[in-house]
Amino acid sequence: MDFSHERDLTIDELVLRARVYMPDEDFALLKKSYYFAEAAHREQKRSSGEEYIIHPLNVVATLIKLRMDMDSLIAGILHDVVEDCDVTPEEIEREFSTNIAHIVVGLTKISKIKFKTKEENQAENFRKMVVAMAKDIRVIIVKLSDRMHNMRTLQYMSVEKQKKKAEETLEIYVPLANRLGINSVKAELEDLCLRYSKPEIYYRLAEKVAKKRSERDAYIRETVQLIRDKLQDFGVKAEVYGRPKHFFSIYKKMLNRGVDFEQIQDLLAFRIIVNNITECYKALGVMHSSFTPVPGRFKDYIAIPKINNYQSLHTTVICPRAERIEIQIRTHEMHEVAERGVAAHWKYKEIAQGRTSKMDWVQELLDFNQNVSNSAEFMDAVKNDLDFGGIFIFTPTGDVKELSYGSTPLDFAYAIHTEVGNTCVGAKVNGRMVPLKYRLKSGDTVEILTSKTQTPGKDWLKFVKTSRAKTKIKQFILKIERDKQRSVGEELLEKSLKMHGTNVKNILKNNELREVFDELHLRNIEELYIHLGSGRYSTQLILEKLPSIDVSKVSEQELKKIDSYYNRLAKTVKEKSNKENAVIVDGMDDLLVRLAKCCNPIPGDPIIGFITRGRGITVHTASCTRISEHDMTRTVPVEWNKEFAFKHPVNIRVMAHDRPGILANISKIINAKDINIKSAMAKSLPDQKGSFIFEIEVKDYSELLSIIGTIESIDQVLNVTRV
Repeated sequence: MDFSHERDLTIDELVLRARVYMPDEDFALLKKSYYFAEAAHREQKRSSGEEYIIHPLNVVATLIKLRMDMDSLIAGILHDVVEDCDVTPEEIEREFSTNIAHIVVGLTKISKIKFKTKEENQAENFRKMVVAMAKDIRVIIVKLSDRMHNMRTLQYMSVEKQKKKAEETLEIYVPLANRLGINSVKAELEDLCLRYSKPEIYYRLAEKVAKKRSERDAYIRETVQLIRDKLQDFGVKAEVYGRPKHFFSIYKKMLNRGVDFEQIQDLLAFRIIVNNITECYKALGVMHSSFTPVPGRFKDYIAIPKINNYQSLHTTVICPRAERIEIQIRTHEMHEVAERGVAAHWKYKEIAQGRTSKMDWVQELLDFNQNVSNSAEFMDAVKNDLDFGGIFIFTPTGDVKELSYGSTPLDFAYAIHTEVGNTCVGAKVNGRMVPLKYRLKSGDTVEILTSKTQTPGKDWLKFVKTSRAKTKIKQFILKIERDKQRSVGEELLEKSLKMHGTNVKNILKNNELREVFDELHLRNIEELYIHLGSGRYSTQLILEKLPSIDVSKVSEQELKKIDSYYNRLAKTVKEKSNKENAVIVDGMDDLLVRLAKCCNPIPGDPIIGFITRGRGITVHTASCTRISEHDMTRTVPVEWNKEFAFKHPVNIRVMAHDRPGILANISKIINAKDINIKSAMAKSLPDQKGSFIFEIEVKDYSELLSIIGTIESIDQVLNVTRV
């Protein structure tokens, strides 16, 4: 598609172009929007000195090339009237329609607010764009068309502004165009970005390409004819085109391969367009039998489409004169989708109303937007999501998921289903156990192991790649955190009110919290509990606002009691939340861990972990006799958590002379060491000896050795062993 700036464009010319694909439309409203915008922009000029109205006309020309609907064309004409003129959204809604007003308002929100730094500006604009896109995808397509024309006329700006716009476009708009599958816009924007961000490279490439233009054009004509002849020989009807690759594509090849322009061989791309999928594969066979295919350069995006719905067969072959050329083979429908993306593939009303699973990723971005504290974090995560593709991962049943480079089994688990991700305890990749932070490669087959008792941990956020996984993990952690805060807040408020002879039930019954809710912008008692539990508000602040309570009667000592109670309560909740974290698994202390009962490992023991189906990670001592029963490929690195401060149960057997009072004597010695005895079992043996098994609680291995030594020092004791 040619997106060149057209200086003499008129509304009548645009109507003629749009009528080609919308023959039954009434264009009266489009013409009305033109006259409306022309009047609003009448006093304005562009940096080029042209009348401002030429810009919205060119934006609509791009939208027509993308075959957008009538509402989009009208919004394209009006897209700047709210931001740059004295026109209100209500006026647009009154004169045109609610849908058109929503698109224009969405566009205005994206670029209206100014920020202190370039990074903050980019991040916040990106965030607003995603929010607008979630409501109606047409907002972004009009914005892309707007940016296309701005980039086409960037030569009238200062060099500093040129670089800034180019960087922003490459950072934000190119990935969006790619994610929406609008390859024609993506390629054009990339070349324009290179022209203004790295002009010396752009013009050097332009010069080198221009030198060989006549020779290249002749080669393209010759090769196109040769491909047509080969296809015709095998009865394949096809359209064949050839072109030099875009400058940005050449530049990326030079960077990736670390070579100069002269060393790049595959500078030409040819496209074969056929009638159906069967003919795609037939055409591929003809190409591979007629020319020498380059090993490792074949990709089948028909069988496994890209996540933006792109489909095509890609192959590189060696043609006449030993030239390498890339050939893309697709149907007419695939070609339409490749060039126009979402604009070609879906009905706009369905997209606007969110009824298509094709746009689920936009909703996921919106969910993630609600779970991050700043725009920079949001932008980093979303850029990772937009930089999709590169690896195709298979489920054990043969289904395919496309993930970003660097994705982990945990990202894959969340791509399948939120519950699969939340309960993931391990993964097998190609039949081998791997850590959850393992980086997947294209073609891997992944089996996710789950447990109903598993929950996400904060450390998962350190290595997951996709915003979907991050969103779901944060949502779960936030819920758990809020539940803890609610529990602390409720107990704290009840304790405080009890000191004044009342309780929560009474103050709710008397509607005393209504003013508290209004003043602190709280919806209900649950939110108040959460704010109290998190420490955001003090109970003193709440009590001061209750009519029935005189806080002046509370002594300083009682206030200190409340503070002390809060600290103890918060500490107890924290300890409860960490009760399963005695062992760190592969750097993570939040995984489901079970200490094997056969050997009862305690801190200080050398340990080894095994992934056990349905039970998370089972930890054994390194000397446990049961280890040989396990599959050694299922081992994971484990270590004791040094922050863990709870007691561990362990069994010891004491062999002693069977004398009266010996059991009481041993028990007394153990208790004197401040060690708890959970259970004791005594048995008399035939040779006047006694066997005693104690289940005791120790903090670590050194404390166990200490108590064993103390027991062995008793005269009647023969030996003490761990069981």
